[in-house]
Amino acid sequence: MWSAAERFSVRTCDQKDMTTTRIDKWLFHARFYRTRALAQAAATAGKVRLNGVRVEKPAQPLKPGDVLTLGRGGEIVALKVLALADRRAPAPEAQRLYEIVAD
Repeated sequence: MWSAAERFSVRTCDQKDMTTTRIDKWLFHARFYRTRALAQAAATAGKVRLNGVRVEKPAQPLKPGDVLTLGRGGEIVALKVLALADRRAPAPEAQRLYEIVAD
């Protein structure tokens, strides 16, 4: 008999193994958007910039050290990606994923 892990190819996700992630997933995990669908819509609409370049696809890869620019609460915010996450965490943990870049 096959174990459940072998049948479904379950793969654990370590922070060390993650080098990039989709921009829509990261925006959702960092709590900039309430749902992943909203994060995908923002990326598709070009409301997000990655390292100064307009993002047009939600699958755009994102890595630590990248700079994101997006609208939040009526103002434009630039932030530096510090870490990636494998799940959506509570707000205090999500705030550790980025730092706001001073203008």
